[in-house]
Amino acid sequence: MMRTRPLKVALLGCGVVGSEVARIMTTHADDLAARIGAPVELAGVAVRRPDRVREGIDQALVTTDATALVKRGDIDVVVEVIGGIEPARTLITTAFEHGASVVSANKALLAQDGAALHAAAEEHDKDLYYEAAVAGAIPLIRPLRESLAGDKINRVMGIVNGTTNFILDKMDSTGAGYQEALDEATALGYAEADPTADVEGFDAAAKAAILAGIAFHTRVRLDDVYREGMTEVTAADFASAKEMGCTIKLLAICERAADGASVTARVHPAMIPLSHPLASVRGAYNAVFVESDAAGQLMFYGPGAGGSPTASAVLGDLVAVCRNRLSGATGPGESAYAALTVSPMGDVVTRYHISLDVADKPGVLAQVATVFAEHGVSIDTVRQSGKDGEASLVVVTHRASDAALTGTVEALRKLDTVRGVASIMRVEGE
Repeated sequence: MMRTRPLKVALLGCGVVGSEVARIMTTHADDLAARIGAPVELAGVAVRRPDRVREGIDQALVTTDATALVKRGDIDVVVEVIGGIEPARTLITTAFEHGASVVSANKALLAQDGAALHAAAEEHDKDLYYEAAVAGAIPLIRPLRESLAGDKINRVMGIVNGTTNFILDKMDSTGAGYQEALDEATALGYAEADPTADVEGFDAAAKAAILAGIAFHTRVRLDDVYREGMTEVTAADFASAKEMGCTIKLLAICERAADGASVTARVHPAMIPLSHPLASVRGAYNAVFVESDAAGQLMFYGPGAGGSPTASAVLGDLVAVCRNRLSGATGPGESAYAALTVSPMGDVVTRYHISLDVADKPGVLAQVATVFAEHGVSIDTVRQSGKDGEASLVVVTHRASDAALTGTVEALRKLDTVRGVASIMRVEGE
């Protein structure tokens, strides 16, 4: 039997995502009510610019006083899509204090202060849901913390930023340089006017922190995530990748150590074999590959950003939170019982592709090989080409620690026969 009194929703932010949330709440009102067991009512919309025309939203609901809105006391759920750290953090905690559960899409805040927000939600016996914070419309958070709750997850590796994937895909498919591909992404609306958060990996790092925390039941903050952007990736890197049967992706990788005692989280460009499912993810799409003991290998794929896809994830959380509200229950909170050590990047073990500019004369290869051996880094393949006294030497290693590889490269730079290190790239997915 459906309850007639509506559940009241406060919307913080009415930009690309917020306006879609409001539209879907209105156009799908009957379906949402049937799925929840009660109608949902948009009770207020907090914005910075109240004079802007917002189609389909009653202007009487619009306010610039977000604090007063979340303090009303009759609000059942606050949907936060304003982003950033403040005032979002204060508004969310205030919402808990005044009796509301929260649905958020704020990856930066959750990566930085997720533990404190979860603690506030638990203190006030309220829900904190955030499916939309990672990978847009792709159901990922809920499968990790609910569907796979009985399994042991060992690795989560994915493409979680559509802008960077579009740029790298364009460089791969057309031979374009980085700046040319970025300009096209900007013209098409995939890249912001200031693309730093995307291309330098900040956006993906926040998502990696959230994914690692959920997957490994361990608190992982943004500062724990190694981050390397993709602005230095060149057409020559793609040419080298193709020679190896690979392509290049900006990957977020969260993995459990072999002994199970520690985890790592990192974001960086990497070569990945064309045979790996992530290699075929094109354009601005996202995909996340999960490896676990019982379920084996799973891949989640779909649009990772945009108003409608992100709003879809927000509305999914809204339905779940409203159902909990009606039943007097709360959903899963933070699970950090494992409290595993978060290891530094130096402990990460993977393969490497190193391109060196060297003198074209006898003995160079032997010198380089000796340096690798002295640092305990085993060489898989070597390719050398050159003329007129200059040469290029491409070395692909077996698996080695990042610390060992760093020491190797520092020693190589000291060789008189090594003119420079053209590029270093990790090789993942094998």
